[in-house]
Amino acid sequence: MIDSYLAEGEKKLQEKGVVSRYGANRGNSLRITRDYLDSILIEMRVIDSPLASTEFKLFGETFASPVMTAALSGLKEIHPDGMVEVARGAAAAKAVMWTGIGDDSELTAIAKTGARAIKIIKPYADDDLIYRKIKLSEKLGLLAVGMDVDFVFGGKKKRGFAQDFPVGPKTSGDIKNFVKASGLPFILKGILSEQDAEKALEAGAAGIMISHHGGSVLDYAVPPLMMLPKIKKIAGEKIPVFVDSSIGSGADVFKAIALGADAASLGRAVMAGLAAEGAEGVRKVIEGVNEDMRVIMSLTGADSPGAITPDVLKFR
Repeated sequence: MIDSYLAEGEKKLQEKGVVSRYGANRGNSLRITRDYLDSILIEMRVIDSPLASTEFKLFGETFASPVMTAALSGLKEIHPDGMVEVARGAAAAKAVMWTGIGDDSELTAIAKTGARAIKIIKPYADDDLIYRKIKLSEKLGLLAVGMDVDFVFGGKKKRGFAQDFPVGPKTSGDIKNFVKASGLPFILKGILSEQDAEKALEAGAAGIMISHHGGSVLDYAVPPLMMLPKIKKIAGEKIPVFVDSSIGSGADVFKAIALGADAASLGRAVMAGLAAEGAEGVRKVIEGVNEDMRVIMSLTGADSPGAITPDVLKFR
């Protein structure tokens, strides 16, 4: 049922002129990532299999699902107050919401919905701007805060900038200072190598989001799920590991968790739900993808996300 609903939402996205967001240059990163995801097969284990629960714990709180929203931004071309509507949908689904670039009033409105949000801050050249956004996130009582460290050269439309603000690379020392300044768990998003994963732990990161920014920052970027087992080996049980980029179904989330992720984020699928029915559509997408994952869990002998193991996957 969720597949037909997503198709309806995708049609509405295209009617609004929101085409698929191809990555850097010719979109090879997204194509390669989708091909890799589709190359992973799932083994059935149905005899004595239990009914599954998808409850997920993060930073001392319990959520209904390890299916999260991606760190989207704007979305006004899809729905008025798009990010606030996403927050309402995530809150209704009892799921974690990530949010990207946006002004202080939008973040305040997101917090007021009751959504447990994670604010991702751009690597602004102005460190004072970063610290101000960290403090606002604390004041609003968000679940966590962090930085997408891969956005160092800005967007394709305006290189070197995030909207009108200059961005640039951050050193390990910079990141340690942001971590120390934050009273919330500080997550690093855009980790796509063992080297950066090790540096993230050394800097004191409270979590890692394995991501290539939807393929928009590097052409031919390695698929996040390909790096996931290696990065999970480094992180161990010390900090949670998340993944995004081309995650769009219950099977995708299941594969991500089997390979070591604690949770996974939906991007385009959430946008489709938003286009279909606003906050209610976002809720339906999160819960629908979660239910598909729960069924797969029950068909593979896993009674909880923590019981999903990599040996249930086969690679072709």
